[in-house]
Amino acid sequence: MEFDPVILSRIQFALNISFHILFPSITIALGWILVYFRVRYTLSRNEEWEYAYYFWVKVFALTFALGVVSGITMSFQFGTNWPGYMERVGNIAGPLLGYEVLTAFFLEASFLGIMLFGKERVSNKLHLVASLLVAIGTTLSAFWILALNSWMQTPQGYTLEDGVFVADNWLEIIFNPTFPYMFLHVVNASFLTCAFLIAGISAWRMIKCVDGPATKRVFKTGVYLAVILAPLQLVIGDFYGLNLVEQQPAKIAAIEGVWQTERGADFTVMGIPDEENKKTHFAITIPNMASWILTHDFNGEVKGLNEFKNSHPPVGIVFYSFRIMIGVGMLMIIVSAWGAWTLIKKTQPSPKLLTAFSWMTFSGWLASLAGWYVTEVGRQPYIVYGQIKTTEVVADHPGEHIAITLFAYVLIYSFLLFSYIASLRYLSSKPAGSLTLVQEYGG
Repeated sequence: MEFDPVILSRIQFALNISFHILFPSITIALGWILVYFRVRYTLSRNEEWEYAYYFWVKVFALTFALGVVSGITMSFQFGTNWPGYMERVGNIAGPLLGYEVLTAFFLEASFLGIMLFGKERVSNKLHLVASLLVAIGTTLSAFWILALNSWMQTPQGYTLEDGVFVADNWLEIIFNPTFPYMFLHVVNASFLTCAFLIAGISAWRMIKCVDGPATKRVFKTGVYLAVILAPLQLVIGDFYGLNLVEQQPAKIAAIEGVWQTERGADFTVMGIPDEENKKTHFAITIPNMASWILTHDFNGEVKGLNEFKNSHPPVGIVFYSFRIMIGVGMLMIIVSAWGAWTLIKKTQPSPKLLTAFSWMTFSGWLASLAGWYVTEVGRQPYIVYGQIKTTEVVADHPGEHIAITLFAYVLIYSFLLFSYIASLRYLSSKPAGSLTLVQEYGG
């Protein structure tokens, strides 16, 4: 049996980044939600908000820890799996990753301790400031990482010297054509992921009758966030898509499953893409809708995959991932609208509604992963779009060695993910009843 080192290296890195992205997709938004809880307590002195804060700050710390560990491993893989990448792009990637550590990680790590252990040790005002600085740190972290990733999608602001990328204009590098759309899309996705996480866990606690004094307040916070952010994500996604039509038309062709360049292209709701025969089997289509979505003109021209020959991404993964992302997003809109309507009518959430939200607890993870696969796989066969192919920078390791380490990663990450979810379940299942705030969460 032959092991292709390129494919295995890509799978290994995809596994690492898939595991890693689960945790920043929560901490980016949860940091700001904790600030909101802290502000509400500071203004009202209602202990329910402090109760909510001390419950969710533990979730934040656990999530932050796993995000850091998996992020370090991913950084190592730049050297172990993709040494050619850093050799050629290190002048740009290195500083951006360094800025992320200096301006974001140190900020988060420094003040997280005050968030966790500051009760009765520092003033409420300092506690609030610490929470704010951690939230700013999580957003700065996303800023620098997405600046690098978006530059890899639409590189500019550089010169080439003997095949090595040298920074020529840092403003153009950071604020490249893809960055604003990617940043807004990812940050909003994080808030949406977190909205369903806090609403889902709160709903589960109410179902199990282990809810605390603030559980219903947290549930309402999650529902109202979700009902606003889920439709907003569609709007941001539309602007992002229009940007991709201009910047990465091959990715768009794969997303839509459009094989031949045409005007008035149909939107394929679902089907089975066949790259060999360049057609989509059993396609369910909406006439002219792809052209309207991508050009806002029912007769607009959409470039097909035939225009790109061997320089387009794998169609199947991109095609299906996009539909998973959209499908989960539409489900989020429906469930959040149901929840918001119930709360606005001031009626008690029904068991069916609570069950729906509990089942949707990790729906943001599924949508985020699917969206990330569209972004990353859709860039193939390039690692820096249009400039460096992935095959040019992979390490010369025997495929068997990569397969062994890949198997080890699968085992370790499966164990860590299971442990993380089990820990959330344990925290959420603690009966609140007669316990005081300090006894349960403040000690």
